[in-house]
Amino acid sequence: MSILIIFLSVFFYVLLGTAYVKGYDFVKSHAPGNLVNFYLIMATIRILLVATIVAVYVLLSKDRNDSIHFAAMFLGMYVVTMVVTLILKH
Repeated sequence: MSILIIFLSVFFYVLLGTAYVKGYDFVKSHAPGNLVNFYLIMATIRILLVATIVAVYVLLSKDRNDSIHFAAMFLGMYVVTMVVTLILKH
């Protein structure tokens, strides 16, 4: 797995995290009653994006070992993101 793939993966999660924090703050200040809906929508978007990226990478990769390592890394980053999200904002 190349450094570029790792960098792009980290950048993806930074963008998702930033979108979550900014969106959370916006919904909290304008419609606090909709925070549960916001969280569920963001969780759904996040899992769909993660699953799509992993599936595309696995389908386009020619090396089975590389695919397994990428999927493990990306899903591990997803778990860390979910834990941090729950600890920081709930």
